[in-house]
Amino acid sequence: MSTEKVAGWITEADPASITVLTGAGISTDSGIPDFRGPRGVWTVDPAAEKLSTLQNYLAEPDVRRRAWRARVESPARSAKPNAGHRALVDLERSGRLRALVTQNIDGLHQAAGSSPDRVVEVHGTEADVVCMSCDDRQPAEPVLDRVAAGEADPACLRCGGILKSATISFGQALDPATLDRAFSALEASTLLITVGTSLQVYPVAGLVDVALEYGVPVVIVNAQPTPYDLGVDALIREPISEVLPRLVAGSAGGRSAG
Repeated sequence: MSTEKVAGWITEADPASITVLTGAGISTDSGIPDFRGPRGVWTVDPAAEKLSTLQNYLAEPDVRRRAWRARVESPARSAKPNAGHRALVDLERSGRLRALVTQNIDGLHQAAGSSPDRVVEVHGTEADVVCMSCDDRQPAEPVLDRVAAGEADPACLRCGGILKSATISFGQALDPATLDRAFSALEASTLLITVGTSLQVYPVAGLVDVALEYGVPVVIVNAQPTPYDLGVDALIREPISEVLPRLVAGSAGGRSAG
């Protein structure tokens, strides 16, 4: 399927009829490595996956210390949106975007200009931290400053409990209301575009199953193979930050997202 054909689908879409699902691949051109790609975080260092596993995080102080240090040193702290993020802002401004469902926790969609009420962060956000004992939620930066100053495993200042990034770890349930927003948006859409996601993490990857069940065309934009490649309407392997602006540029009311 040619990119011109997909661009035509976007141009012809009804108002608020497109749902986009993004994963780590859209942020790699912003300097944030993905997880499962050839140079992904877990590919290069399989032990790093423990940092994102709730049971290990809560039970092992050393895992928490590594996790906090990784947060302080993460390229995500200084990352800027790229052309792929900006293209989705253009799609929203064209009036055709219904929801931007993201598995990412980096906040780059909002930083690019996507409306917070259109962005559905199914895996939470690293912009905040939450206490696992008293549920107190605070901005992350002051806590990261404590780590940078030498506090290796910062505790909650309210109750002394374990602090954790306000993200969904392995072994932690997704927020039902957030997940419902994602699936409800898709059920009212006429096109699903997945961008930079391996489609291996459920239940979010199940958006593709729902789309296929309801006959909603599915476009996959991803560098690596996914389990759904053979069953979708269009498969695009081109670099995300190059192809997304081209796909969106044909939308009436959009602007160039270079």
